[in-house]
Amino acid sequence: MVSVNTPVTDEQIQQLVATGVPFSVALLWWGPNRYMDGAEPIELEHQRRMVSLRADGVIAVLCPAQSDKLAGVAVMTASPDEAKAVMDGDPCVQAEMINCDVYPVIGFPGDALPT
Repeated sequence: MVSVNTPVTDEQIQQLVATGVPFSVALLWWGPNRYMDGAEPIELEHQRRMVSLRADGVIAVLCPAQSDKLAGVAVMTASPDEAKAVMDGDPCVQAEMINCDVYPVIGFPGDALPT
């Protein structure tokens, strides 16, 4: 069970909010053609492209999901319009194996996944 133990002041919240940086988050949902004939090589190219976008810094955090509904989450350094355009070029999106929703979000410098 997760518990909240660290007290946080209003000033600390305001200081953190002041450091916020705009990002986009792409939510990737499995689409109707997930299991179509020929899906495997298309998904491999999707994976290659996502890892390349991560290496190029377009994706700051890449989280493939272990779900029958959610395919993954990508925190992107691009604007929402740019992120949508990038994801519209994805082979799995084009094949309707994955559907993508993009939202504007705020991130905080120094946030990272624990190792």
